[in-house]
Amino acid sequence: MIEAKGLTKRYGNTVAVDNLSFEVKPGKVTGFLGPNGAGKSTTMRMILGLDTPTSGDVRIDGQHYSDLKQPLSKVGALLDAKWVHPNRSARAHLSWMAASNKLPKTRVDQVLEAVGLTEVAGKRAGAFSLGMSQRLGIAGALLGDPEILLFDEPVNGLDPEGIVWIRKFMHRLADEGRTVFVSSHLLSEMALTAEELVVIGRGRLISQTSTKNFVDNASGSSIKVRSPQLDQLQSLLQQRDLVTRIEDVEDEGKVLFVDGEVTTDSIGEAAAEQGIVLHELSLQRGSLEAAFMQMTGDSVQYHAHDSELAPPLAAAEVVVAEEEKN
Repeated sequence: MIEAKGLTKRYGNTVAVDNLSFEVKPGKVTGFLGPNGAGKSTTMRMILGLDTPTSGDVRIDGQHYSDLKQPLSKVGALLDAKWVHPNRSARAHLSWMAASNKLPKTRVDQVLEAVGLTEVAGKRAGAFSLGMSQRLGIAGALLGDPEILLFDEPVNGLDPEGIVWIRKFMHRLADEGRTVFVSSHLLSEMALTAEELVVIGRGRLISQTSTKNFVDNASGSSIKVRSPQLDQLQSLLQQRDLVTRIEDVEDEGKVLFVDGEVTTDSIGEAAAEQGIVLHELSLQRGSLEAAFMQMTGDSVQYHAHDSELAPPLAAAEVVVAEEEKN
């Protein structure tokens, strides 16, 4: 378990992490989300003792990382996939890590096989693609068979097969009772990977809840109904004080949406009582991306605008620009 209390980090006048408190529990994958500059990497570095908090505290199963006698046997982490001497082979790099933490040599081949790098174990790490480097970083995190794992952007550079592999791999680690804490900008992937979310913005906690609750609370949900008797069904549901709206949906025509605390079962039963034919009755839930944008919109440090591109330089401006360049 990871527990942060009042975690704060200042760099001069800049506050990177601001009184941040959260818990990461074992047995589930917990996603760590936030806009660029929100303080995610700084927080992970403080968990691992790489940065010292200005104030506050973060502990791993009740201990500071610096107090762990064999860190790799307790915590495995991937923060920078390219943190490998480029002239070392994958096997040599992992062997060095194992020796420095008094881990058995046999563990090296086990983790190489687990991440699919056995065939390139003798290849220089500097020649690895980003995806292969990510796999090597994950192998290093697994080397001590730790109870707690931290991954910063683990799917960066992976192909679709690799992304599915790491998703299933994380689920398996969590199912084994391990604590898995992962940050990612791929929100669609986090929606499939993380059961719990810690969401921050400008260094402050925005939300810690289940992924389902985060999406539902931010974007809500509705029930979609297609029927040749929409007006009759809408009138029936409004008599039951339900909030409804009919919209024109491309390629589908008129569709009825029912908002609020209502189930597909209750709508289906109400329609059946009145002999109303239904062509579709489905729950529509917002996406993690939409919920994230809604919840963190005020915390984005740099906003881009959907405006037209700047007009091309006039001929005279081009001449001036070339003269300034020279």
